[in-house]
Amino acid sequence: MRRPPDRGEADLGAVQLITDRGLAHARNEDAVAAAVLEDAAGPAIVIAVCDGVSTSENPQVASNVAARTGVAACLAALAADRTASEAVGTGLEAASQAVRAVGVADGHAPSCTYVSAVLRSNDTGESEITVVNIGDSRAYWLAADKSATPSRRLTVDDSWAQALVDAGAMTEEAAMRDPRAHALIRWLGADSDHRAADTRVTSVRVRGPGVLLLCSDGLWNYLSAADDLAALATAAEPRSAARDLVEYALRGGGSDNITVALAPVMPQQ
Repeated sequence: MRRPPDRGEADLGAVQLITDRGLAHARNEDAVAAAVLEDAAGPAIVIAVCDGVSTSENPQVASNVAARTGVAACLAALAADRTASEAVGTGLEAASQAVRAVGVADGHAPSCTYVSAVLRSNDTGESEITVVNIGDSRAYWLAADKSATPSRRLTVDDSWAQALVDAGAMTEEAAMRDPRAHALIRWLGADSDHRAADTRVTSVRVRGPGVLLLCSDGLWNYLSAADDLAALATAAEPRSAARDLVEYALRGGGSDNITVALAPVMPQQ
């Protein structure tokens, strides 16, 4: 029987966080962190989700250090009046350095994926989402109805499957069936060749109602299309919706750790 330590939940009001061990793994190597900055420009929600690379040493340490450090550095940058794009880049670099600093006696250096976002509303009736990622943890904008900005994925995976798709060698469906589909081509860790110049930042303006979703592949392995995720993520209040997403992955097999961060976006009056 699964017991409470298998799952961690946090209700920050502006964002719901859940990380679950799943059904197949002995431990949870995912991590999630979030914080809210209140300033003159209005509230800014900062979120990070990380997935430890199981073939590395102590991946759970890497993911936890990256998530906490990334959010703290991004929050500090926003408080210092940096732009959201600058702030998520600062968070990523801080997370990268923190993971590189994790010691390992032998074996493969601790490593993890990283996706982070800043969500901020403005007085135009829109909200701005700024995202940075390395690896295959994802961010999505999910519309609650037809009056909102259409649902879409906001990140591009750094994976073997995505590389095949980008090269025109396979369709996405065929690439995901390849045994190497989830092999990462970029990650955070001492053995990574990540450089600041390679940082990929995406900013979009959206109009609600809808939700910002950050998740590990433990969720999107079972439900990856933005419209399908939106149907589940916007059908209930945010806390219940976050649980529904995790339960969907568990019912599908729960073959990996599952992490969800869900931040609602309402229409501005």
